[in-house]
Amino acid sequence: MESVEIIDLAREGVWVLLLVSAPMVLTALFVGLAISLVQALTQIQETTLTFVPKMVAMLLVMVLALPFMLQSLEHYGQKLFERIATID
Repeated sequence: MESVEIIDLAREGVWVLLLVSAPMVLTALFVGLAISLVQALTQIQETTLTFVPKMVAMLLVMVLALPFMLQSLEHYGQKLFERIATID
């Protein structure tokens, strides 16, 4: 396996990582932003107010996005093993 192929596999791995983590990260970002806006408008500074809604929203998104996440990881894993199996 040449260095170009290794770099290509690493690049594709990072891309899959971004695709798989994007739904959870974006959910946490938008829910955190919404809760921060509500806290700023109402001047309620409760730490659990930010934590609990984020966890619930991320759990819901994870349940909804899990088939996509698993399919992406499975496809990358199969591709990776096929490339490893063809090494001379």
